[in-house]
Amino acid sequence: MSTPISMHAARTLLNNNQELRQWVEQWLKNKERSVRGDLTDAEFEKHWLYVRPERMHEGAIDGLTAYKEQHEG
Repeated sequence: MSTPISMHAARTLLNNNQELRQWVEQWLKNKERSVRGDLTDAEFEKHWLYVRPERMHEGAIDGLTAYKEQHEG
């Protein structure tokens, strides 16, 4: 069993690995899009610019977990 990753470790990984950061951002963006299906594409892109920093921070651990499951599972 592996030790759960901390928020600090998750953010450090995302800040130091651009490819991983892009994957996690796209995963989080898709997740947000599924919740905000009422918005047009243009409205959603504007919305994403506003909520992106918060979602990236909040979702760092979940995004890394999803990445690991998809690439190692």
